[in-house]
Amino acid sequence: MIQGFDNEKYVQIQSEHIRERIVQFGNKLYLELGGKLFDDYHASRVLPGFQPDSKLRMLTRLKDTLEIVIVISALDIERNKVRQDLGITYDEDVLRLRQEFMERDFLVSSVVITHYNGQASADLYGKRLKRLGIKTYYHYTIDGYPNNVALIDSEDGFGKNDYIATTRPLVIVTAPGPGSGKMAVCLSQLYNEHKRGVQAGYAKFETFPVWNLPLQHPINVAYEAATADLNDVNMIDPFHIQAYGEVAVNYNRDVEIYPVLNALFEGIYGENPYKSPTDMGVNMLGFCIQDDEVCAMASKQEVIRRYYTSLNRLANGLCAEQEVNKIALLMKQMKIDTSWRQTTIAAHERKQSMAEPDATAAAIELHDGTIVVGGSGDLLGSSAAMLLNVMKQLAGIDHNLKLIPQDMIEPIQQTKVCFLGARNPRLHTDEVLVALSVLSQHDDNCKKALAQLPKLRGCQVHSTVMLGEVDRKVLHKLGIDLTCDPVQKPVKR
Repeated sequence: MIQGFDNEKYVQIQSEHIRERIVQFGNKLYLELGGKLFDDYHASRVLPGFQPDSKLRMLTRLKDTLEIVIVISALDIERNKVRQDLGITYDEDVLRLRQEFMERDFLVSSVVITHYNGQASADLYGKRLKRLGIKTYYHYTIDGYPNNVALIDSEDGFGKNDYIATTRPLVIVTAPGPGSGKMAVCLSQLYNEHKRGVQAGYAKFETFPVWNLPLQHPINVAYEAATADLNDVNMIDPFHIQAYGEVAVNYNRDVEIYPVLNALFEGIYGENPYKSPTDMGVNMLGFCIQDDEVCAMASKQEVIRRYYTSLNRLANGLCAEQEVNKIALLMKQMKIDTSWRQTTIAAHERKQSMAEPDATAAAIELHDGTIVVGGSGDLLGSSAAMLLNVMKQLAGIDHNLKLIPQDMIEPIQQTKVCFLGARNPRLHTDEVLVALSVLSQHDDNCKKALAQLPKLRGCQVHSTVMLGEVDRKVLHKLGIDLTCDPVQKPVKR
């Protein structure tokens, strides 16, 4: 894979910059952490070379000075919001995140339930956390937030929130996803620390948008596409221009909340150390891009991928048409369309060449540009057929050779249909890999085929139908970036 981002430089300069900010605020800093901490696949897709756990590596250098507070919105608990990349709800992801942090020897001090207004589901979740021995705090809905500064900065605003007891100089405030209320938790802590005579600071570690790239740079546009469900908008930071006469990119929620932060800092320190929302950030990512063209192309592909994701969500009734239309408009502004994704064209061409009207197809693009396709048949689903074909291609195995004999596939199909109640007898990708694993003990071709799997990480796949959960999870675990047409998978009868 062609690299466009210097990951080692990023880990080094980012950790140093955060240390400087801790010192700036007298050794007590609340750092709002946006994006994903150790599985930031969006960043790794738009910045080839960025490792999904880069931020975790960076924070490992600060481990002894930090503790982690995880935030979840009561609104997300109420609606069972799902983290799309992992397919689990936010409330379950809080527990997963906590476990992941603790296994890496990070101190996780508590969980905060925000936007709380007496929701029964939030009460049940809070009780569950407490049964697990997890310190749990509640932060309440504030009328007029973020514009009613007088109310927010008062005992009836932040003063009503539970005070979160922390012990270390750096407090990382993170969440399963955006819109959880991380910033409000940090600002509430500043207010309540001040009441207790502690002079604490705040900073924001948001990966995107990249403040020192142009507003319409593909990396920043890809971020806007990724947050289409939140209707976030990238914008020029007006406060930064006023203070420094320099253009910097931020987004609407940071600009909107800046007057609140300004009022809080003036109340605590007499003046605000930050002249703009951009000043609040500590992100050094823009200084580590080593090949802008590579990252720009990857970002355009990411916008198209997000477009397909939203189309699938719309087909499943999980979003409004507005979300799809927003990303379609971004694509139009970038002068790109779905044909930029070569696997889309290849998959459609393979489907059109097949005789059965309900046939499906899938295509994968390798790192050298080679495209391999697969079509559905009586024995295999299209994604399973594609996976077998690409392993043969990489291993130099004759495509006419059947790696899995039919007399082995048919008993598996019989078990699926007769005993497990499956309606589709075709083998999925996981079943194909298990069969290959068994055969590899005595078949060198199967062994060679399996050895090619690591080469698929970062490859692109398109399917002419929405794949089931099993196939999606297998491709994700292989590190493959998937898009699907918004078409339900036909049932084999």
